[in-house]
Amino acid sequence: MYGKSNKFILIIVLVFLSMNISKAQNTIKGIVLDEQSKPVDAATISLIRSSNKEFITGVITNNKGEFNIENIKDGTYQGIISSLGFTDYTTALITIQGEDVDLGRISLVIKTESLDEVTVVAEKPIVQVMADKTVFNVQNTLSASGTSGYELLRKAPGVIVDNNDNLIVEGKTGVLIYIDDKPSVLRGEDLTNYLKTIQSSDVEAIEIITQPSSKYEAEGNAGIINIKLKRDKTLGTNGSLSAGITYGDFARYTSSVSFNTRNKKSNFFGTYSNRFGKSFSFIDLFRTQNNTIFDAKSETVNDNNSNNLKLGYDYFANKKSTFGIILTGNFNNVISDTDSRTPIIRQGNSNPEQVLIAGSDSDTQTSNLYANANYRYSDTLGYSMNIDLDYGQYNNDRTNLQPNQYFNGDETELQSETTNFFSTPIDITIFTSKADYEQNFLKGKLGLGIKYSNINTENGFDFFDRISGQDIINLDQSNDFTYDEEIYAAYFNYNRKFKKINLQFGLRVEQTKSDGQLFSRQDTGDDRVKRDYTDFFPSGGITYQMNQKNSIALTYSRRIQRPNYQNLNPFEFKLNELSFRKGNPFLQPQYTDNIKLSHTHNYRLTTAISYSFVGDYFAQVTEAQGEDQNFIITRNVADQKIINLSISYPTKINNWWSVYYSLNAYRSIFEATNQDFVSVSQNTLSLYGQNTFSLPKGYKMEISGWFNSPSIWGGTYQIKSLGSLNLAFQKRFFSDKLTARLAFNDILYTSPWHGDTRFGDLSIQGNGGWDSRQVRFNLTYNFGSKEVKKSRKRKTGIEDEKNRI
Repeated sequence: MYGKSNKFILIIVLVFLSMNISKAQNTIKGIVLDEQSKPVDAATISLIRSSNKEFITGVITNNKGEFNIENIKDGTYQGIISSLGFTDYTTALITIQGEDVDLGRISLVIKTESLDEVTVVAEKPIVQVMADKTVFNVQNTLSASGTSGYELLRKAPGVIVDNNDNLIVEGKTGVLIYIDDKPSVLRGEDLTNYLKTIQSSDVEAIEIITQPSSKYEAEGNAGIINIKLKRDKTLGTNGSLSAGITYGDFARYTSSVSFNTRNKKSNFFGTYSNRFGKSFSFIDLFRTQNNTIFDAKSETVNDNNSNNLKLGYDYFANKKSTFGIILTGNFNNVISDTDSRTPIIRQGNSNPEQVLIAGSDSDTQTSNLYANANYRYSDTLGYSMNIDLDYGQYNNDRTNLQPNQYFNGDETELQSETTNFFSTPIDITIFTSKADYEQNFLKGKLGLGIKYSNINTENGFDFFDRISGQDIINLDQSNDFTYDEEIYAAYFNYNRKFKKINLQFGLRVEQTKSDGQLFSRQDTGDDRVKRDYTDFFPSGGITYQMNQKNSIALTYSRRIQRPNYQNLNPFEFKLNELSFRKGNPFLQPQYTDNIKLSHTHNYRLTTAISYSFVGDYFAQVTEAQGEDQNFIITRNVADQKIINLSISYPTKINNWWSVYYSLNAYRSIFEATNQDFVSVSQNTLSLYGQNTFSLPKGYKMEISGWFNSPSIWGGTYQIKSLGSLNLAFQKRFFSDKLTARLAFNDILYTSPWHGDTRFGDLSIQGNGGWDSRQVRFNLTYNFGSKEVKKSRKRKTGIEDEKNRI
């Protein structure tokens, strides 16, 4: 431990020593303003060589209208500044002779395309395709109103959600979820439940990052999905109120309020939202085991009441230093009622020998409390430092009542009955600290960083036999499981531009220490598993700017997917009378190598082909136990190979019609490393499309949908085609302060899944779904100061030079 600490101290020393190694390279900077001297956010600055009009590079302005074009060689250039709703501006000749150039304040003129007075409304495109990520702008998707953060992921281009709530990107599972650029420490069912409490009204955008650089966590085989929550940058006091209703099989209600008070020295902001009401889901499993058929059909009604609160404060000490704190809380209560009926039939017979009538009534109360303290330093010479301290607590208290009744074949006689009661509390404590540093170095940009995280989890499982109405604890069936994990990480990342070539490479090192311990009366033989391993994760890429409209990029990254702590708990616990779940303490992490070649045309049309190899792929499998029981466990079962072709194209057909299409075609090959796993391969086509129409009198209409051809979920389920067709309308009133949206989701009810799986001697044919066919109505009212216009929206997909490839 001491030796590892010394390594990190050495890295910190090197960071600060390197501050003075290099001096800033030639930089062109300036500020872009409108006719009222207000900043123009996301204006595009294209730098061209004056002699031959060769495109050199492009950047965009920040929310203050500022831009910096760095690492410019001596010569003579011109800048072309563009922003939606303004006339393009061409600078005078810019001569670089070993010194920085400040263009000062540049004023753009509003386009006058009509004799009538017009109001310029600049909007972000629905989807922005960038060099390193795809950005799904939620607020420009009409059908997103009233949905949860998790439901939004179903609409995100290139993202698939399988029957176990796993996210699939470019044919791979194992996506790391970030919230506001910070990785979530929650995993599995805990993460899914948390995302379902986030409201779409609080989400600004979803970023899909398939090839993260070394600056990011190495976790996540398929990359990172970053959920960006709203943050207003308008001076003065402003906010919004929102309320909505969703009706599927039941009615669900949402409401939210947000505010922002900002001046030149500080910013105070907050959001409160809630979601309550019932939802419906079903799952049917036709299981064949030992010449016996178990035809289980289950229906679940969830009654959800969730509340979210977020408060933050930023203090701008000076032009270089900012201090900030953020407090977030999520409180969720779900009451679930599941009813199932399972006829038990001998193969060759048509009538059941027995029928199991079972139920599961649960009450789950969850709270998430997190605090973040942040310091950021940034100057005009290219030096920046970002320090974050985070502390959080996650608590989940769940009780579950399971009555089980066996009847004879015609259900006229009760043969046996058992009732069990469970209490399964989960407590997680999280602490993380990290520091990131950047500076100009050897005519490029050098980034260094360190991170430490400590996660402590305590999982209780108390099993009670309910006899004559009394709950009697069964100590042989009860247990406690603790899991502690520490991760030490350090990285460097370097980015440099050579004329038309942009080079980026980096290395991340992570040391993982974990200790999982089971406390129970059962002797499992693997009550404690400790691990200590170090991994290296290289990443890099090269981009070639062929001309102003075409670029090619080749990128590589290595990733890891660690098992969820629930999957490591070796104790068996009961799901119902016939099914159990148990963890696998010897489950190994899975590693992925990704390489991707992409071409971007006009910052919009992106075509990419990628290859990924996943070693020690782990999947949730169902195995037979005895004559009639089965258990669910996660095992390392195969090596996976994926070849993926993706095409993304957001564009504007004309002034009233915008479209976005995303296509992924991939071949997934699973080569068995477990003798009970069946090697399988599948060609899959995934398509997402969205059309937005501006209609007369300020109305908007959106037609969107997604389609997935037959595919493989989790390495075991072979799924038939499924998809969804959605329709939405929008109208704004009172000078655009009030927005009304009406949406119809899954109109044809084609999103329920159908598939089958086999592992060893057990096979299952299954199907399931939820009340996805819905009608949603939402009202949003914006109030407050208009001292400064809200951020102008970017027209194209290029980013500042400092962003990685």
